[in-house]
Amino acid sequence: MHVEIITPDKKVFSGEADIVTLPGTNGSFQILKDHAPIVSTLTKGDVIADKQTFTIDGGVVEVLQNKVLVLAEAVL
Repeated sequence: MHVEIITPDKKVFSGEADIVTLPGTNGSFQILKDHAPIVSTLTKGDVIADKQTFTIDGGVVEVLQNKVLVLAEAVL
């Protein structure tokens, strides 16, 4: 699936991943291929796309049709 991590300043990551782990407000969760559409808030923590890790300072994620869009406040 296609993953994008975007901050107000720039696009931090754009690429393919088999699994994405996200720091949800109510706990960490994972997205796999063909996941149901979802919009969720994120807290400070690590976004892991396969083996690449990005530490964010909160934000929002949208999953739709095998596309994961993370709108992060900042990448630390």
